[in-house]
Amino acid sequence: MPDHPYYSQALHGPFETYALGNFLLEDGSTLRDCMLAYAIFGELSAARDNAILVTTWFSGTSKIMEQAYIGAGRALDPSKYFIIVVNQIGNGLSTSPHNVPAPFGGPNFPHVGVPDDVIAQRRLLTERFGIDRLALVTGASMGAQQTYEWAVRFPDMVARAAPIAGTARTTAHCKLFAQALMDALTSDPGWAGGWYETQAAMRQGLHMHARLWALMGANPSMYSQELWRGLGFSSVEDFVLGLLDASFLPLDANSLLVQGRKWQHADVARPYGGDLAAALGRIKARTCVMPVSTDMFFTVADCAAEQRLVPTSQLCVLETAWGHLGVMGMDRAYLAQVDAALMALLAAD
Repeated sequence: MPDHPYYSQALHGPFETYALGNFLLEDGSTLRDCMLAYAIFGELSAARDNAILVTTWFSGTSKIMEQAYIGAGRALDPSKYFIIVVNQIGNGLSTSPHNVPAPFGGPNFPHVGVPDDVIAQRRLLTERFGIDRLALVTGASMGAQQTYEWAVRFPDMVARAAPIAGTARTTAHCKLFAQALMDALTSDPGWAGGWYETQAAMRQGLHMHARLWALMGANPSMYSQELWRGLGFSSVEDFVLGLLDASFLPLDANSLLVQGRKWQHADVARPYGGDLAAALGRIKARTCVMPVSTDMFFTVADCAAEQRLVPTSQLCVLETAWGHLGVMGMDRAYLAQVDAALMALLAAD
């Protein structure tokens, strides 16, 4: 398969892969030689009852999720649980535009939806590990969208669900923002219809993509409080270059577009005639909905409105001035709140 230096074992490993073969997508198209990349932590119990699935966010990988949310003494503790972090399709590690053989890669990569991710993940869990019930499904942002899809689509398989900083149906505002992120890439003079020849050809588009995250991903209060100083940055410009440009410039633009389209079209109610109450009413999992207090994408109000439609659920607002970027784990107080909420959820019968 063609290589991309960023999406490597050296930077994001160790991860394993599972081949699904030619994978039929919900829209009727085929993703050829579909492969899921995943990382595991801990040991699966003999009863296979301690499995936790962690899903990834936009541009995120299993390594990032490990660094932010998994560790000894934390809620996601590998000494207690068998934790599987599955990279969503199109994120660069799992099957993505850059690693599909011609002529099916690049801009020819099919349009994948959140349901496709969840169906593929279920196959991995059942076929590879023999898991038929999950103690918990959790993920942030686009990971929350997958968490909701899991709880709605496979209600008998999910004992607990914790969608963090995300909604079950993408709002109009989020659709506009995702489109702006994609437009930043496709308006780059080097775009060439998605057939850009080198990573450097997309530098301008990726740079503008990062600037949009700097503008909307972080809450204004983070900037007014100069919280970036706590990360060792000397100015706003230094922060944007050192965190956001550093995060997005190495990425493949076509992979970001695949994920952006998924984000835009996420809606658990689509199979139920658009009836969100009917869809969320299917959830049997004990659920903790965890919005970020200053998130300008997935607002507390939007998350709370959905939470009220979920049986056996509670709302736990995560307080941080970092906005949506808080999910990256820069704020230790935010991480402590996540751990406390997840520990309480896992302790509940």
